[in-house]
Amino acid sequence: MFSIRPKALCALVVTLLALSGSGCLHTHRQHKYAPVAAPNESMKVTQPTYRIEPPDVLLIDAANLIPRPPYKIGALDVLAIQATHGEKKQSLVEGEPISGLFAVSTEGKVDLGFSYGSVQVVGMTLDQAKSAVEKHLLVRFKGPLNVSVDLAQSNQALQQIRGEHLVRPDGTVGLGTYGSVYVDGMTLEQAKSVIENHLAQFLLSPKISLDVAGFNSKVFYVITDGAGSGQQVYRLPITGKETVLDAIAQVNGLTPVSSKDHIWVARPALAPEEPEMTMAVDWNGITQKGRTSTNYQLMPGDRVYVMGAPLVTVDTYLARVISPFERVLGVILLGRSAFQSNLNQGF
Repeated sequence: MFSIRPKALCALVVTLLALSGSGCLHTHRQHKYAPVAAPNESMKVTQPTYRIEPPDVLLIDAANLIPRPPYKIGALDVLAIQATHGEKKQSLVEGEPISGLFAVSTEGKVDLGFSYGSVQVVGMTLDQAKSAVEKHLLVRFKGPLNVSVDLAQSNQALQQIRGEHLVRPDGTVGLGTYGSVYVDGMTLEQAKSVIENHLAQFLLSPKISLDVAGFNSKVFYVITDGAGSGQQVYRLPITGKETVLDAIAQVNGLTPVSSKDHIWVARPALAPEEPEMTMAVDWNGITQKGRTSTNYQLMPGDRVYVMGAPLVTVDTYLARVISPFERVLGVILLGRSAFQSNLNQGF
């Protein structure tokens, strides 16, 4: 029958403890405090100029979107219409002038007012709409009439451009029937200029406003070690000036097996020739004493690593080593007990 000698078991435990203390049971071997100038809770800095990347969400609004002629009027477009009578340009009906903005209804008509009625204009060019309005008014009013019809707002252009637009994996943003524009790696000002230049192929002097509705591409990570039972990785967006304490709060705090003495921030190198930075975190100092020096401000790509408690890690690995032997011994003891029982019963 197999057996584990007490001396061998003690030696195994001591070896596991030594491995845990030397860093062999976890990936981190040496803590390095960050330079004094590292941004922290009491000395925060602004993030670098934001550069657009997938899968950011851009918010586009239109200030001036007038299609190039010849333009066909569509439903819900807004027309600037003015109609007067004679050389003095008097109102056709006193107190009810035709002058201002008029929306084209879903039926394709523009309502000129109670005294004038509606005119069908959808599908017409601006010149055709002017003729239609003039013809409609001449039925009731004598000439000469002074009529002007201009496009104030194109609903067709607004529907394609205005709203939220996801930056695709290939770095482009879709603009409906106006195609797509490559914006990956650009600042907001650069992307605004590129989009306006692209729209200039279809619109007259287009003007848009551009902002980021979803900051999805700039993130940091929180990794919590399960003390030998795996690791949990959380991907969280950078939205401003998050610190280590903010990061831990977003994952609902430390786990029951987390080590308060083994927490650090791993900052990737910005260039291949630069070294990575590992910054140890004084968790008890941050939470119990209000110290801010190691409550570092997080930057895009940072990893906040929370190691599992060493003793819990040793216990987990020890259980994995002993468990197979326990199962074998259990089977042997069960078989021996059954065999002894059969002998006692005279079989």
